[in-house]
Amino acid sequence: MHELSIAVNILDIVASTCREQGYSTVRAVRIKVGNAAGIMTDALVFSFDCAKSGTVAEAAALDIDEVPVGGACSDCGSDFTVDEPYVFNCPVCGGTAFRISSGDEL
Repeated sequence: MHELSIAVNILDIVASTCREQGYSTVRAVRIKVGNAAGIMTDALVFSFDCAKSGTVAEAAALDIDEVPVGGACSDCGSDFTVDEPYVFNCPVCGGTAFRISSGDEL
């Protein structure tokens, strides 16, 4: 479950940022996770809740904005967004020459 290591890294970033900016607590942590990032968001929230004890984010909620997969097709020129985590062809024309522009964020 790599979500635990991601949660610990998020907490490290939050703690470091709080030290730099002079804060002692955090109420919420908001992140973006792309649908194609290979991350189970429920597992990430669970891992975050387990790992936050004793940190500046102990009382914080992890808010996740899920980002759909988006891209641009070279064949038809369409920009597209899909809810599926994988794209094998353009959902507009069926072409296979496209560039993914969003959905792998973390």
